[in-house]
Amino acid sequence: MQFFWAFVVGGAICVIGQLLIDYTALTPARILTGYVVAGVVLSALGLYQPLADFAGAGASVPLLGFGHLLAQGVQKAVEAIGLPGIFTGGLTAAAGGIAASLVFAVLAALVGKSRDQN
Repeated sequence: MQFFWAFVVGGAICVIGQLLIDYTALTPARILTGYVVAGVVLSALGLYQPLADFAGAGASVPLLGFGHLLAQGVQKAVEAIGLPGIFTGGLTAAAGGIAASLVFAVLAALVGKSRDQN
């Protein structure tokens, strides 16, 4: 059942994004940032963790999960070092994922063949 609920919740998040693209004037970049901010807000309100516990990867993999990761990093850093944690917590929490994405992007660029996009 975990796979089922992960699929349903993750799919619902994607459906909402697709509906926003199809029926609003929002650009994909604004929808992307909106999802990250929504993850931060849901985390701050204490609503995201129960959703992530219920849906697993269906809630933690999309952009909402990145917002939640940033919020949790800031919260832990503020508890540990005080007010400067506001500026360092999100970066520290997301550093591993960002570094991995950069490394894999470079590897893909080295293996793949680039061509003109026009």
